[in-house]
Amino acid sequence: MRLYIAEKPSMAREIANCLKGPYDKKNGYITTSEGVVTWLFGHVLRAAEPEEYDEKYKKWNVFDLPIVPKDWKMIIDKKASQQFYIVKQLISEADEIVHAGDPDREGQLLVDEVLDYVGNKKPVKRILLNALDEKSIKSANADLRDNADFFNLKQSALARSRADWLIGMNLSRAYTLAAQRAGYRKLVLPIGRVKTPTLSLVVRREREIENFVPMKYYLIRADFKHENGIFTAQWVPKINKSNEKFFDDDKRLIDKNFVEETLKTFEKAPHDGKISSYEMKTKKELQPLPFSLSALQVMAGKQLGYAPQKVLNIAQSLYEKKLTSYPRSDCQFLPPNQLKDAKKILDNLAKIKNQKFSSWAVNANKSKKSRAWNQSKITAHHAIIPTTKPSALESLSEMERNIYLLIARQYMAQFYPEYIYDELTVNVKYKDEIFVVKDKVDKQTGWREMYLNQPVVKNEDELEMKLPKMNKGDTVEYTKASSFDKETKPPARFTAATLIQGMKNIHKYVKSDAAKKQLKDVYGIGTEATRATIIDDLIKRQFLTTTGKAKILKPTEQAYLLVDALPDEMTYPDSTAIWEDKLHSMSEGDGTLEDFLSGQVKFTSELCEKANQCKIKSAPISEDAEDLKNKQTFSNIKCPLCNSGVMVKRSGRNGEFWGCSNYPRCRMTYNDKDGQPDIKQSQG
Repeated sequence: MRLYIAEKPSMAREIANCLKGPYDKKNGYITTSEGVVTWLFGHVLRAAEPEEYDEKYKKWNVFDLPIVPKDWKMIIDKKASQQFYIVKQLISEADEIVHAGDPDREGQLLVDEVLDYVGNKKPVKRILLNALDEKSIKSANADLRDNADFFNLKQSALARSRADWLIGMNLSRAYTLAAQRAGYRKLVLPIGRVKTPTLSLVVRREREIENFVPMKYYLIRADFKHENGIFTAQWVPKINKSNEKFFDDDKRLIDKNFVEETLKTFEKAPHDGKISSYEMKTKKELQPLPFSLSALQVMAGKQLGYAPQKVLNIAQSLYEKKLTSYPRSDCQFLPPNQLKDAKKILDNLAKIKNQKFSSWAVNANKSKKSRAWNQSKITAHHAIIPTTKPSALESLSEMERNIYLLIARQYMAQFYPEYIYDELTVNVKYKDEIFVVKDKVDKQTGWREMYLNQPVVKNEDELEMKLPKMNKGDTVEYTKASSFDKETKPPARFTAATLIQGMKNIHKYVKSDAAKKQLKDVYGIGTEATRATIIDDLIKRQFLTTTGKAKILKPTEQAYLLVDALPDEMTYPDSTAIWEDKLHSMSEGDGTLEDFLSGQVKFTSELCEKANQCKIKSAPISEDAEDLKNKQTFSNIKCPLCNSGVMVKRSGRNGEFWGCSNYPRCRMTYNDKDGQPDIKQSQG
């Protein structure tokens, strides 16, 4: 018997529908003449909690850290136990198993971990499903791989899972205990390998904005008269030792007096100038690549205001309706062998009841091959595109329609020509100074025809205008000049969509310049499937809030507390991004699970030690019912020795006494006198 183990019930049904009948649904599996199909519910096994290794870990104790399992334990998830035992029984009856997890790191692990848990020795094949339409499933089923080919992908997933456990379980305890020593009795500080540097991005951005001081600077523009018309050009100052004090580090002009003196100089006769340079360059913009999940989430966030998790849910729904390919893709390229499906997909899109879209599909050049069709760039899956199944948009919800049309438009762009334009740069020489202006003329709209409603990001300080006909060497006459007051702007606050973009392009936010270069081409921090969940979890745990119509992300007080308590190794993304790069390399056979985890254990141990030394500002004493009840336990008296802890009532062999909340780092103690620390009779 051949047994297919799918990641979820919906995938199992689609696989079974594509196998030869008779189709018979049983309790937890489906039988066909070509094999049995069963399913999991994602991860049906979970990593054991510390207290499931040893009862003593139920109580959080600084002396137990770091907790490092010698043999890693998995526990059957209670919610999925019935299905687990059905799958286990079917594995024992099978002759051959087909691993049908999603074609990514987590999809590989969640079936492999079940096979390992039950001690499977049967041969295992791997089916890679990038779409759930009949043609894609049958094609994938005819091209099964040996599951052993994906051992490195599984090791990478295990490394990620265990590293997350080591850092999450240990550092959350270490820094929560540190916060308790500072008087925060109710606060739990959840620390994650990806979650914490992500939160830190928002905290640092908010502080940049809070501390931002706008700075005035100036632009000077002059009007020149040419025989074919008047135009404006912008002064480009020559900075030298004699005038550099009038400019900032970014070469912006910041001295008003210097501006006024310069304008007076320009007003003096003679007023004749000359076109010193006239350069026309033809430029091309290639078609935008099809979507990865992150790229889709960013676009949908900016254009439609959809939250990243909502976009993932919709993309998953479209995938399960067989309308689009696998949604959790980190790839923006397509395999060339799928070009043969282009005609059918475009013909289907031409039938959509949307005049713009149908005309775009009709006008697409089906024989065109953009840069997206590149086999060498394909990972376990390809970019998100429409399948060959016709789409009845009226049967979809409004949000599903909008996401489907975004995906379809990005696919259609591959069959349009490049956007081509001429960029003209004109330099005017006047009083031995240079003035610059640009003009842009579209020659071929190409793929941009479908994106005309999208705003084009421009540099506001550059001058672009329609220019009269002129040539190099032509004379011009200066008529007047003006200065324009400008002001520097703070960086924009993150939204969920732009934070996803930041996690993807993490090299821009690392602290080390060397790491910046190293990480430019890596996959960012987190995965396509987890980034939205991480942001949602930070909101749910009240470390981030969303405000306003744009749903701007802002950190809460406890976010500042957490980030300030942690060392740079956890708050800057350098280490996490380098680990992600190593995990990716491991999936390709470079590096071992053991080496990676030994590095994680060392890192965790060092940060647990730093938690014992960290200084957290003392908690404010509040007067809520819980605090009043426990007021004799936590005093409002600061420790005079370390000046950061508060005095806490404790019980010892000789009765009650007061000790510093920063114990064991600080060992200051007082006798108890009438329920208060006896400051006059210090014990140490």
